[in-house]
Amino acid sequence: MSDLGDWTSFGRVDADGTVYVKTSSGERAVGSWQAGSTEEGLAHFARKYADLVVEVDLIAARLNSESADVEQAASQLRKLREGLDSAAVVGDVDALATRLDGLSKHAEDKLGEFKAAKDAERAEAVAAKEALVAEAEELAAKDSHWKASGARFSEIIEEWKAIHGVDRKTDQKLWRRFSSARDTFTRHRGAYFSQLDAERKVIGTKKEELIARAEALSTSTDWGPTADALKGLMAEWKDAGRLAPDAEQKAWKRFRAAQDVFFNARSEVFSARDAELDANQAAKEELLKQAEALDIEKDPKAAQNAFRELQAGWHDIGAVPRKNQAKLQRRLRNVEDKLRDALDTAWRKVPVEKNPLLLQMRQQVAEAEEKLERAKADGNASRIKKAEQDLASKKQFLELAEGTQ
Repeated sequence: MSDLGDWTSFGRVDADGTVYVKTSSGERAVGSWQAGSTEEGLAHFARKYADLVVEVDLIAARLNSESADVEQAASQLRKLREGLDSAAVVGDVDALATRLDGLSKHAEDKLGEFKAAKDAERAEAVAAKEALVAEAEELAAKDSHWKASGARFSEIIEEWKAIHGVDRKTDQKLWRRFSSARDTFTRHRGAYFSQLDAERKVIGTKKEELIARAEALSTSTDWGPTADALKGLMAEWKDAGRLAPDAEQKAWKRFRAAQDVFFNARSEVFSARDAELDANQAAKEELLKQAEALDIEKDPKAAQNAFRELQAGWHDIGAVPRKNQAKLQRRLRNVEDKLRDALDTAWRKVPVEKNPLLLQMRQQVAEAEEKLERAKADGNASRIKKAEQDLASKKQFLELAEGTQ
């Protein structure tokens, strides 16, 4: 059943305004209704029940999706089930409780499946890393094919990073074995590469070319394409190979310095743009403060005229940072909505002295306030709490009544 009229059949409102929900174990008071008719009161609490149903529907849908966070869903279901027996709603509470119990069982089953899958994934991950360690140790024992073996070591590292789910202790143990094999290979290869001066000369020539190209691009103001070009040079730099450590460091500083010239200049330009957008935001926030400070209730018409002047200034200011644009617009719309409501209320409002219900409700609020003061004077914590709740409830109903006046 989705019609609110159907849900209201599970509740009733007695003569003093107390609202009850009917369950298999009997009736339970869920709240009080003084602001309107019995039907409106039941509909109010039925809507709360409908909200619970929607929330359960959403959790059920998420629970059945492949990417579901089963632990989170199970936790949410537990909280909903625990709170259902005291929920301030009118509807088929028994049916919802049964559904929540079923969904919780389903979630627990899925959690079990999830744990079993995780255990299997861990075993598979451990086996995969053990295989990589064994391959690394085999490569370290060879005395040839340095370049291919070195490339394979790099691939193994990338494959290693992509393997997840191994516990920390096992992972560290396997990594130490891998690192030892890699270190052995590196030492052996170092001796061999001492003979490769000719190859390093080729690398040096290539890197000098990349430095020259980076320096030629460093003064460009074509920010997007130049940034992409420099990133491409970075990729070429990494692919070119390495020089001797000292030579590599010196070449890298020159190459990086050329890039820094460009990126620092771009940063200054973008910072200036950001500063302008920030200044626009500050100006709009100042207008918002003025708009939010308007005394709409006292003189809606005057507030409307002032708000129109602020709106004109708002449109003249210009753009703000995109991340804050929607938030500022919402604040402006909130003021506009309050102004519209106030104008509408002022048009329909009648004098308070002609509305005996409001006078009666205000008298009830005054009496509740006096009751709270007496409870505070007695120092009885239980009576104070009850009096505070009673006062808050009466104030809420009075505000609702005044809002419809």
